[in-house]
Order: sequence, then structure tokens, then C-alpha cells
Amino acid sequence: MSPSAILPETTRGLANAAMKNTIARTAPSLKSTTNGTYSSLAELDAGKLTYTRNLNPKSVPEPDSPEVWSQSVCSDHMITCTWTSAAGWHAPRLQPYGPLSLMPTASVLHYATECFEGMKVYRGFDGRLRLFRPDCNARRMLGSATRIALPAFIPEEFEKLVMALVSVDGEKWLPKSRPGSFLYIRPTMIGTGAALGVQRPKEALFYVMLCCFPPFDDPRGTVTADPTHTTDAGIPAAATRKPGLRLLASKDDMVRAWPGGFGYAKVGANYGPSLIAQGEARERGYDQILWLLGKDSEITEAGASNFFVVWRSREGQLQLVTAPLGDKVILEGITRRSVLELVRERLGEELECVERKFTMNDLALAVEEGRLVEAFSSGTAFFISPVSEIHYRGMDLDIPLENGVSGKYAALIKSWLRNIMYGKEDHSWGVVVEEKCLED
Repeated sequence: MSPSAILPETTRGLANAAMKNTIARTAPSLKSTTNGTYSSLAELDAGKLTYTRNLNPKSVPEPDSPEVWSQSVCSDHMITCTWTSAAGWHAPRLQPYGPLSLMPTASVLHYATECFEGMKVYRGFDGRLRLFRPDCNARRMLGSATRIALPAFIPEEFEKLVMALVSVDGEKWLPKSRPGSFLYIRPTMIGTGAALGVQRPKEALFYVMLCCFPPFDDPRGTVTADPTHTTDAGIPAAATRKPGLRLLASKDDMVRAWPGGFGYAKVGANYGPSLIAQGEARERGYDQILWLLGKDSEITEAGASNFFVVWRSREGQLQLVTAPLGDKVILEGITRRSVLELVRERLGEELECVERKFTMNDLALAVEEGRLVEAFSSGTAFFISPVSEIHYRGMDLDIPLENGVSGKYAALIKSWLRNIMYGKEDHSWGVVVEEKCLED
């Protein structure tokens, strides 16, 4: 398999050449180097995985508990694997979940050499564990890692290691008594080389953990004060929930990503700078930032999710519209890809999929002319979440919700995806993981 078959279509020029060279050096079986020679470094090999059982296991928190909402409770084990420039990938280990040890000069602490993936494992209604399109996550992480000078790996070995952790901890942490539940999976790679100086890290660490996560796609929406209902003290009650996500459009002084940058890669450097805007949005009662770009206010993403609208064009064509991938601004979400593929396959004659640039003025005009049908975000954490309101430059744009909590197409697409994820529909995207019990 050649690097060009693995790397995102949005990479080109100098970055593309550097990423290809990284793959050739650190995952030689994927492709020879440009001069025909191969690296002698060891590659990532899940077949060398060793197992160490956690002798002090934790209890599993109850669903919807404060522990789950803290997003800090992880399962009993984790996968770790080190890489060095001298030897390549070492043997991976499944070991008790616990702290990492880093030197203060570690590359990740100074130069943001960090990337990650967001995945979930699902307990199906048939009692089985499933991953959703893990091959897509593996290939995307390979592109993210090589974009920031971290080592490459064979994507299939990534998948095997994720499955190994899920197979060991899935039985306890996703019990069969809780069908329709999930755990969040966070594969991560960091540069651990203990040296200052702007340079490629000579050591790296790949690790995978499972975390208890709440469902963020709850259609009940956000809590808002209702002035028509008061407490005995005459204070407006804050128990009314406005369905759907409320989005605050970003202003000219802040962008999430830019053409020619690395918005397409799932690297930590894309997220840290956005937290201040996200926090301000929450302070103002909104759920997420709707990220805009340029003087024309092009719509890019909603928080850390992809953004879709359904509208009728002025010619009367019903369209599903989302921003394109070509200028490196948009993250190629696995859910995004799946939405587009399912709609093209199952609603092709009814709903046209369009990947193009569109602006807030386009959206506002569609609202004004009654052409906007619905809007929603898509991603691993927020899944398919309908949008009910967007605030933009003093205007509140009300987004239709056909059944009161969601648009028609968001609900339909969400049901298709859920059926695949939880085993109600037999589909190649739903990858079954067999459970494994570690011996004492």
C-alpha cells in the first residue's frame, strides 16, 4: 500500500512529501522510500502484545452518574507501546490503567507533538460488542501522526490493539445488562523524546484507553429560563429545556483552522486554542461555537463536530450541504463520511449531497426565504445532534425542528447509524469484537 493511498487527499506539496518520507522510514512495509531502500526499524506489531492483569480493579459507575459526566473514569486496563528512532516500535503491552511518566523536556510538553482519535465501543441489543468503522480511524490517525512528525504504523495493527483492549475490558465495563450503551475509546500518540529544540521527537508513545462518557446527543437540548413559570419565590424557573443545540457563531478575531493548515488532522493543537471561545459560548448559554472563516463568514464546523444543513435551493432542489475537505480546514469525520455515504445510497433520488463552501449569509437567506429545512452536527461525541438556534452578529436564527426535538433527516440518519452500531442492522461498518477473560 502506498502512502498516497493512506494520506488525506488534502495534503500536497512539502507537507505531503514529508509525510510520505515519515511513513517510509517508520512503517517500511507500507512503502519503500523514494530511493528504493527500506528502513530496518521494527514496525508496530499487535502479535507481540503482552498482558498484565489489573489486580486492583475499579467499580463500574452507574449510567448518567456524576462519575460518568466527569468524563474522567477509565476502565481497568490500557494499551501502551513505545517507539524510538533507534529501534522503531517496541512490543505493545496491555497493562493496568495508570499514570504515565514523562521527562520535563518531553517534546509533547513544548511543541504539541500529540494526536488522538475518538471512537466508541457499543454494547449491541444482541449482546455483542462492536466498533464502528475502526479502519477509518486508523487511517486518519496515521495521517495525523505523520503530519506532526510522529512515527507511522500499519493501520491494521492499530485496529488489532484497540480490539484487544475492548475484548478484555468490554465484558465488565459494558455489561450485557446494559444494551444500547457505549464506552469512549481514546487512542493517543505523543512525542516523548526528552530534548528541547525544535526537531522531530526521537521517542514516542502510543496508548489507548476506554473512558465512561455520557450521551451528548440528547434531544432535550439546553436548560433555559422560562419567565412564564416561576417558583414560589417568584423567580423564573430554569427547568424548561429548549430542544436542539444552540450555536454561537465565531467572530472575526478567532478562527479554528485555515487553508493550508492542519485543521484536517486530529491533533491537540487544533483544540487547545479553541477552548477559550468554547468557554465563553457556554457562559452565554450556548452549547457550541459555530466556526466561521474569512470575510465572507464561511461556515466550517460546529465545535469539534462537522456541520450539515438541509435546504431547498432556489431552483427547488432538496440538498444536504456540508463544507468541503479540499483546503485542509475541515476534519474528515468518520460520522460525516458515513452520513454522506448513507444518504447517497438510500436517499439519492430525494436528497442531493453537496460538499461546497457556504456562508452565514447563505444560511440567513435560506431562513428568511423559508427554504431551510433543518441543520445538525455530526461527530463521535455528539453523534447526530439537531441544531435549533444560531446566533450571528446580533441575529438569532431559528432552525426548524420538524417533530419538536429533531429534523426529519437528522432523526432518520441517526436511526440508520444506531442500528448499525448496536447490531440491529447487519452491516460491514459494525465490526464485532469477541470478549476475552484474562487469567489470574
